[in-house]
Amino acid sequence: MADTDFPAEIAEVRDTLRRITEVIDVQALREEVADLEERAAAPDLWDDQANAQRVTSQLSHKQAQLERITTLEQRIDDAEVMAQMAAEEDDDDVRKEASDELVSLRRALESLEIVTLMSGEYDELDAVVTIRAGAGGVDAADFAEMLLRMYTRWAASRQWEVKVLDTSYAEEAGVKSATFEIKAPYAFGTLSVEAGTHRLVRISPFDNQGRRQTGFAAVEVIPLLEGTESIDIDENDLKIDVYRSSGPGGQSVNTTDSAVRITHMPTGIVVAMQNEKSQIQNRAAAMRVLESRLLLQKKEEEAAEKKELAGNIKASWGDQIRSYVLHPYQMVKDLRTHHEVGNASSVLDGDLDGFIEAGIRWRAQDSENS
Repeated sequence: MADTDFPAEIAEVRDTLRRITEVIDVQALREEVADLEERAAAPDLWDDQANAQRVTSQLSHKQAQLERITTLEQRIDDAEVMAQMAAEEDDDDVRKEASDELVSLRRALESLEIVTLMSGEYDELDAVVTIRAGAGGVDAADFAEMLLRMYTRWAASRQWEVKVLDTSYAEEAGVKSATFEIKAPYAFGTLSVEAGTHRLVRISPFDNQGRRQTGFAAVEVIPLLEGTESIDIDENDLKIDVYRSSGPGGQSVNTTDSAVRITHMPTGIVVAMQNEKSQIQNRAAAMRVLESRLLLQKKEEEAAEKKELAGNIKASWGDQIRSYVLHPYQMVKDLRTHHEVGNASSVLDGDLDGFIEAGIRWRAQDSENS
């Protein structure tokens, strides 16, 4: 086996981690964790359940981030010991194990470095994602459901909490729209690069002549702003409809009118929720998303910038950010970053990290150049 300069390579990964932790400011992160732990230990914490949930959620997020850094520090120390053992015992198996671990460490550090590129006002927050079928009929609705599965599988692979809030099923197959929350550190900053129009090209399983079809779906990503600021919503400005939740094919999944649709009449914003068990829970979830959208709109108006966060997504030709081609060849290609993968099935199964990391780097570079 060829010799590897382990001391130099370990020094390099250690220096990379040091530079990353300087940007993240680990000492400040430790102080935040200590403060949140103190607040979480307060005997009256759960007197205000909404605040208690925010505190415990923030604590969990910050602890996970700190643990990620300390785990990497320990892994580098362990790799150094492994490399020393390989040299002392002249053991090729241990040497290969140490080399493989260094490759894994570099990949983990590249992923951690992505966090340092997310410095937007809302990047640390949880995300609310809405997928809507666009042009393309039943193929677009089926594609929207494929994207829902893709994002939920991707989040599950990261052990991120996903909660589907609303699903509106299409008549023949797929979904007209779906809304879900992702609760994790930097969920919005991470997923915001996925906002835009996605395009699918394939032989349609719904075309009895086996022709190639194109379908579009729009992905909207907004930060969950609940509790970060306050906004007054006049109850008189709301139109609230209740109806029976339903599943595919119109099958009832609830025997009561528990689904809720809230229309904010001054802005025309509509939020529907049906996946909670009661009308009260669905209304609370809908109000949470409505408040986030209104706060975001307020911020955009104050800053005179109506772009980047939710955007105007048409879900049709001419404005797509990514193409998923299943026929006549397999290819997923991002039209902004030019990142592409030949295995479309793996991407649709949730293997998105390459696209998301390329998107975050592209956005940071674009921001520097603008």
